[in-house]
Amino acid sequence: MDFLMSGLAACGACVFTNPLEVVKTRMQLQGELQAPGTYQRHYRNVFHAFFTIGKVDGLAALQKGLAPALLYQFLMNGIRLGTYGLAESRGYLHTTEGTLSPAHSAAAGALAGVMGAYLGSPIYMVKTHLQAQAASEIAVGHQYKHQIFPPQSWKVALAAAMVSGIAVVLAMTPFDVASTRLYNQPTDSQGKGLMYRGILDALLQTARTEGIFGMYKGIGASYFRLGPHTILSLFFWDQLRFLYHKYTK
Repeated sequence: MDFLMSGLAACGACVFTNPLEVVKTRMQLQGELQAPGTYQRHYRNVFHAFFTIGKVDGLAALQKGLAPALLYQFLMNGIRLGTYGLAESRGYLHTTEGTLSPAHSAAAGALAGVMGAYLGSPIYMVKTHLQAQAASEIAVGHQYKHQIFPPQSWKVALAAAMVSGIAVVLAMTPFDVASTRLYNQPTDSQGKGLMYRGILDALLQTARTEGIFGMYKGIGASYFRLGPHTILSLFFWDQLRFLYHKYTK
């Protein structure tokens, strides 16, 4: 659960910080191996870069590389924070006397960081290539022509659903947990629930006895179900409408 929660938390943050990554990438590539004053500065500062990218490349360009960025954050932070959390829960960060060891903490953090960075490095490279792509008049650095999905591909819709699914599952999973438990609770002879009085009572009892993580049980399954379920539902709906109109006219 540490791995999953860490990865999902990082993905949620990435949706909001990815535009800054795009700006950072382009500013770092600007003037590569050129003396100051010998090249055209397309991006004078952070705010100017935001405005320029949005104006020339379009607002959507501020989210370039989001798909690999999400995968990178999920993998890197899931491994980094998850590994550290695992070491902490197993008692590896404490001495034999039970006190927290700064040396053990530093070693565990360094090892977890190295593992996350090593495994995430190839994805980070793809992310950088995509974020550097720009219109010719504001292009900086080498311009790779990667394209994750062909235009109008069903994969685009699936990826979009998986990205938007992060916010949905974070907001809705506690209510989903509560409704599942309400439906599954034992009842008396009149059909009245014996464990919960209603959804608010179920939420409060779960949070009080199991903590915040108890309210997010099954979040991994919820997340990976949401994207395919949405796409398949819309796909089947569209195909059924097509067949209906085809054979009823």
